[in-house]
Amino acid sequence: MSDFDLVVIGSGPAGEGAAMQAAKARKRVALVERHSDVGGGCTHWGTIPSKALRHAVQRLVELRKSPLLEGTVENATVPFAKLLRGADDVVRRQVELRQGFYARNRVQLVRGNARFLDANNLAVVSPDGHEERFCAKSFVIATGSRPYHPTDVDFSHSRIFDSDSILRLDRDPSSITIYGAGVIGCEYASIFRNFGIKVNLVNQRDKLLSFLDDEIIDALAYHLRDQGVIIRHNEEYESISPTDDGVVLSLKSGKKLKTDILLWANGRTGNTQSLGLDALGISVDHRGQISVNDSYQSAISHIYAAGDVIGLPALASASYDQGRAAAQHLTTGSCSPRHSRDVPAGIYTSPEISCLGRTERELTEARIPYEVGHSQFRSLARAQITGQTVGMLKLLFHRETLEILGIHCFGDQASEIIHIGQAVMTCGRNSLEYFVNTTFNYPTMAEAYRVAALNGLNRLF
Repeated sequence: MSDFDLVVIGSGPAGEGAAMQAAKARKRVALVERHSDVGGGCTHWGTIPSKALRHAVQRLVELRKSPLLEGTVENATVPFAKLLRGADDVVRRQVELRQGFYARNRVQLVRGNARFLDANNLAVVSPDGHEERFCAKSFVIATGSRPYHPTDVDFSHSRIFDSDSILRLDRDPSSITIYGAGVIGCEYASIFRNFGIKVNLVNQRDKLLSFLDDEIIDALAYHLRDQGVIIRHNEEYESISPTDDGVVLSLKSGKKLKTDILLWANGRTGNTQSLGLDALGISVDHRGQISVNDSYQSAISHIYAAGDVIGLPALASASYDQGRAAAQHLTTGSCSPRHSRDVPAGIYTSPEISCLGRTERELTEARIPYEVGHSQFRSLARAQITGQTVGMLKLLFHRETLEILGIHCFGDQASEIIHIGQAVMTCGRNSLEYFVNTTFNYPTMAEAYRVAALNGLNRLF
């Protein structure tokens, strides 16, 4: 039996954030990870490999379109599996980096599957079957999530994939149906279409990514269709039938779609099934997610949960902050409040999307007097130089106070550009005038803020 101040279960962003925060407070910390390497789903099956794959595909597209190489590489091909292997080195370096964090901060790493024996004791079964027990004053559950699997879909078939297994695809399909048009579905639709694969994107709702600003939704739908993605809204599956030469998706509307492979991208489930939470009185919802309060405490006050296992916003960036906040609360008794509206969203479609704050729809429903400032990337010198002219920056601001209420960006490097506006929104002097009175390097994409601010001011009377 080993005694600790804190035992963290899971080494993804939330678990890492909690372990580092507690270790810096000089707490004795152990971290349990069931897989052979640290990093969690973010490093091994989600964010890092999928974004590395996207980057590789983007570079291939740029190479084919480069006017400097016209007539030499238009038909250049790279096997999909080789593009996937390009992510392996990034994953390895991320694992080494994080392994060093734990070693330097004296966090004990424990390999195995964790199960609560009671509210203060945890059993961990190692890969060789050996069981070790740990006693702790506090726990942070940061076990993440996995793709949701309906019981009537055969995920063992070689032509049916989820967002984890698609990263092990070892052949070049000519067509794919993606069922689910959330963030993951839209990102993979962009990746596969840019790779030259025919894509059906099946959406259960009437629009893509309804949490985004309507203008951004429209731009995303337009550009996906312009690239050749077939989007089918308001559709639900009746059955999925794999065959030797493809997969048939039968929809309740009567349509049937046959493609080489199918990617199921419809929801995720919290990894709570084997933790023994029911015996503790900690309930989970139908998607395996744990309910927590504003301090990330579960129904048992010294057992915290953070990251994807508690649901939205389910972003790696937010998960890390949630883990830190949970550890801050258990070590000091308080933590800074964090709200999903304060977290920028980054969506790695092609082009990229990033947003922060309110949408026009929300401001209209709240009857807040706002105005809009636009900057079209095609008019920026930096975008013209790089050739990345598709996109825009959109600022929503209060008509009277000039307070910035929302930032919405669509285009190359959107997830980087958003942070300039985020800094202004959160610095305590949030005003559109900052962008009007600040000198930006020229030519840069940051200049879009000045252009959008002046555009917005011109709308006032």
